[in-house]
Amino acid sequence: MALLIELPQVGESVVEGTIGKWLKQPGDTIQRYDPLVEVVTDKVTMDMPSPVTGTLLRILAQEGDVVPMGAPIAEVETDEAPAAAASPVESVADAVPSAPAAPVNPGTTGYLIRDQRPVGPTGGGPGGQPPGSDVPSPASSPQADPEPARLSPAVRRLAREHNVDLYRVSGTGMGGRITRQDVEAYLEQRSTAPAPPPAAAPPEATPAPTSAPVPSPAVSPARNGEDEERIPLTPVRRMIADAMVRSVTQIPHAWSTVEVDVTSLVAVRSGLRDSFQQREGVEITYLPFVIKMVVEALRENPTLNASWDNDAIILKRRINMGIAVAGPEGLIVPVIHDAQQLSIAGLAHRVADLTSRARSRRLTLDDVQGGTFTLNNTGVLGSTVSQPIINPPQAAILTTEAIQKRPVVVPDSKNGDAIAIRSMMNVCLSFDHRINDGAESSAFLQSVKRRLEAIDADTPIY
Repeated sequence: MALLIELPQVGESVVEGTIGKWLKQPGDTIQRYDPLVEVVTDKVTMDMPSPVTGTLLRILAQEGDVVPMGAPIAEVETDEAPAAAASPVESVADAVPSAPAAPVNPGTTGYLIRDQRPVGPTGGGPGGQPPGSDVPSPASSPQADPEPARLSPAVRRLAREHNVDLYRVSGTGMGGRITRQDVEAYLEQRSTAPAPPPAAAPPEATPAPTSAPVPSPAVSPARNGEDEERIPLTPVRRMIADAMVRSVTQIPHAWSTVEVDVTSLVAVRSGLRDSFQQREGVEITYLPFVIKMVVEALRENPTLNASWDNDAIILKRRINMGIAVAGPEGLIVPVIHDAQQLSIAGLAHRVADLTSRARSRRLTLDDVQGGTFTLNNTGVLGSTVSQPIINPPQAAILTTEAIQKRPVVVPDSKNGDAIAIRSMMNVCLSFDHRINDGAESSAFLQSVKRRLEAIDADTPIY
């Protein structure tokens, strides 16, 4: 029998996912729990396993499509019952729920129903009109949406950039949905189509009043050439871009930096490095020391471990520390939950585990949810000063920069001030100015500085 494979629910806060890459193709034999498709959400990238053993008949959601959770994405021929999230169907149309008789509560079902819209026989324009038709539907009203429904942000943005009437674009996605590839194909066709010949003016036509020429709104798409190369965005890159734009447009960023003398920290870590590796099986880096001191500073300055809620500031009782990791497809921020309960050694184990799984794409949704503060070690990239972008809805983000040996003026009890070579590190903070002002952010930075400079051989590791 034929089964529709649906995109499963992966968390209450995740309502849709982007099809990243199909790992199987129509005609392929698949085993239950075999990786079937790569799904990208705003939280994590994951491989979705097949719920049944059988043969992949059709792919209903193309790569790059944004699909609501619970929507069908593929059809499989199988003789067994599904493990989860699959239902027998006779056709794709059978999977489309009919309009409810009574209002439903918001949620995933609400998204599926709200986003649906009748399409024509070709799966295109409104009111049954083909996608390329210039004739508006008689049922159309001036208040109707100017675009087809259920478009991804990437498709809407591309259409706006190139002034594309989306009712002229044929959709090849699930249920006639327009994908980014459909818009790019339309742009390619439009750019190569011959220009229509100019209409001949009537012999006795009255000359029109002189006016300034109006430039055409159409813009030719960027093309590969000898001097440039167009690189399509991956789903992960697109989500990072959207999140960063949302952060800098919605959050009033301010930033500050302090210089920290970490000479003692460098010595302590160097003395522990080999024995800790042999004893614990993981390397101890500077990051667990920094996390521990940042956690203590957050407990002392709780408004940095908070979020904005329009008419209130929400203080977080738990300190869930996000650590920025450069993954194979872009930046990802796994979370150390309840970091305030862990020792430096415990933090070293959690850092090693999360970074390893982030780089091998084995993180779960729980690993990237619930962060209350983010720490980014940009120093490993050679950076000395940075202005990080806040990870919404958090109140702040901190970066630790490269450790450099520099001549520094230090107090000398016998001769007054002296010049010494010290290991120095800049610590940079970006904070939400709606929640904190300079006084609070400076107090937090000074707390971090004081604690890092106080690390010595007596600092407990366990």
